[in-house]
Amino acid sequence: MEKVRAPRNRTLVVADDEKMDLMGETIALNAGAELDEVMDRVIFQDLLDCVRHLPENSIDLAILDPPYNLDKMFGQTKFKSSSASSYALLFQEWVSGLKRCLKPTATIYVCADWKTSSIIYPVLEKNLKVRNRITWEREKGRGANANWKNCSEDIWFCTMSDEYFFDVESVKLKKRVIAPYKDNDGSPKDWSQTEDGNFRLTHPSNLWTDISIPFWSMPENTDHPTQKPEKLIAKLILASSKVGDVILDPFLGSGTTAVVANKLNRHFVGIEREEYYCQLAVKRLRQARDDNSIQGYTEGFFWERNSLAQQQQAGVKSRKSLRLAEIGNLFDEN
Repeated sequence: MEKVRAPRNRTLVVADDEKMDLMGETIALNAGAELDEVMDRVIFQDLLDCVRHLPENSIDLAILDPPYNLDKMFGQTKFKSSSASSYALLFQEWVSGLKRCLKPTATIYVCADWKTSSIIYPVLEKNLKVRNRITWEREKGRGANANWKNCSEDIWFCTMSDEYFFDVESVKLKKRVIAPYKDNDGSPKDWSQTEDGNFRLTHPSNLWTDISIPFWSMPENTDHPTQKPEKLIAKLILASSKVGDVILDPFLGSGTTAVVANKLNRHFVGIEREEYYCQLAVKRLRQARDDNSIQGYTEGFFWERNSLAQQQQAGVKSRKSLRLAEIGNLFDEN
């Protein structure tokens, strides 16, 4: 039975009459695929069947959000939890297959929950250079009466070598200044005074508390059970890739990595084994052609949570300035 949704629910769905058309934009790989054949495409295929056909040394950044070691339904497929050793063997198989596709300068991010993190860390340490563990607040979830509420997840930051790209300036967080310290001459100390308030750009840490999980009123929301927020993926992409780089997501799900890569002028390669999720990904990519906004990221800055009004104000001023510049150019041309 189809879900009955509230009138204001913006969750993206795929209608029956759209499915064939959307699947027409997906591909499956055979031996010897060239990069231009797979770039900016959703690949409808199992990872281990597909990965051996991807071109070697072609990927600048890989973002992995594999099934955690939990019982979970993904569309028509049920992923079953197993022993730590069995899951580690499966994860090793995934990593081994992917490494041949990565450039020597590539970065790899791997998502996990707290239980799965302890299993995959030895595998990551064996195969890659582990540089940090990001923990981000996942505010959704039910409470527990006999335990602490589980409201965080990990992202392991790894690289293939000691030569890698990292752009710290692109991922600074814009926060409102509550106690505006000043220098002796009365000028702002490490913060900026604006018409809309006082703000400071802070260096990104490995603890993220500014992320909102997609929910029913957000246009990026889908029915995928473990969908990651666009804002979260945007941080990874901006920090660890350049415009025009190729980003691989071998567990594409509903397409968040592909959509964000597209919005940020990067190329993507997405692999997904569930047909309905492929359809969602393609539909979201089509929508991104007309709307490249990312909630929580405005005017080149990531904003702290509950700052939507300030973001919108900044966006309005920027669009107004851009329009005035365009009008000025028209006068100059005439």
